[in-house]
Amino acid sequence: MNMMRTGILIAGMTALFLGVGFVIGGETGMLIALVVSIGMNVFAYWNSDKMVLRMHGATEVTASSHPAYYNQVAQLAQQAELPMPKVYLMDNPQPNAFATGRNPENAAVACTTGLMQMLNKDELGGVIAHELAHIKNRDTLIMTITATLAGAVSMLANFGMLFGGRGRNSPFGMIGTLAMVILAPMAAMVVQMAISRTREYSADKLGAMICRDPMALANALRKISGMAERVENHSAEANPATAHMFIINPLSGARMDNLFSTHPNPTNRIEALQQLASEWGTPSRSAHTIDRPSYAEQPQSGHGGPWGGAPHSQDKSGPWG
Repeated sequence: MNMMRTGILIAGMTALFLGVGFVIGGETGMLIALVVSIGMNVFAYWNSDKMVLRMHGATEVTASSHPAYYNQVAQLAQQAELPMPKVYLMDNPQPNAFATGRNPENAAVACTTGLMQMLNKDELGGVIAHELAHIKNRDTLIMTITATLAGAVSMLANFGMLFGGRGRNSPFGMIGTLAMVILAPMAAMVVQMAISRTREYSADKLGAMICRDPMALANALRKISGMAERVENHSAEANPATAHMFIINPLSGARMDNLFSTHPNPTNRIEALQQLASEWGTPSRSAHTIDRPSYAEQPQSGHGGPWGGAPHSQDKSGPWG
């Protein structure tokens, strides 16, 4: 059902883009819009992952530089039956994470230093599993396409404001063009946000299956959603079009689960995970439970430090046995 809904929304976004082209220049404008959309999506398909990682100052890490972090990603990727993604770290105090890449074979997971410092090992595993779920569901490609189309709609709307309605190819004249300039970007944003929110719930559920602990992810969401509201993410504020990629909205303001939010309300997501834990018979941890040491504070061996040390064992029972 979620995939069908996502497909319908992407089709709606594409139709909106072509409609903007038609308003600006009739059939010729619609054809140009089609060519532009194909070109932009081909470029985004091959380059979007590198662009977004660069935007957020992400640095690739290895098994030798950050063994505990790297090996936890490797173990969870194996549990998810995914190829090993590239692993990145962002020097950012806001606790957050995202995944990117055009397919599972060319994917990357990026976490912030703030996330490492706040969460314990199980909670970090829940966040990583959520991002791996996005990769497994191919949400990273879906989000790239919708973000590209949304940007293209806004670009065409601005173009129409300058040139639309003046030529004989425009069937609606200046009044129609003005209405399009105002409404089209808003409609594109609504569709983009609807797709994003749909995919977050799916990634939460699959992520819980991957890490075998719904409450680890629920507790992580509780912690980082509260802190993300208080700690500014400068790179995300400078690049708001990437906000939908993060596990929690990295932008200040607009935290409500409404038509214009990039993410579902964290409370709704936590409740859904608590319900899943109840169905699986996983014990629920209340918001007032005393947490174990964060990932950065746990005893490490080998390299030491917040992300050094040997890989941790994750052998435990869960919905996968």
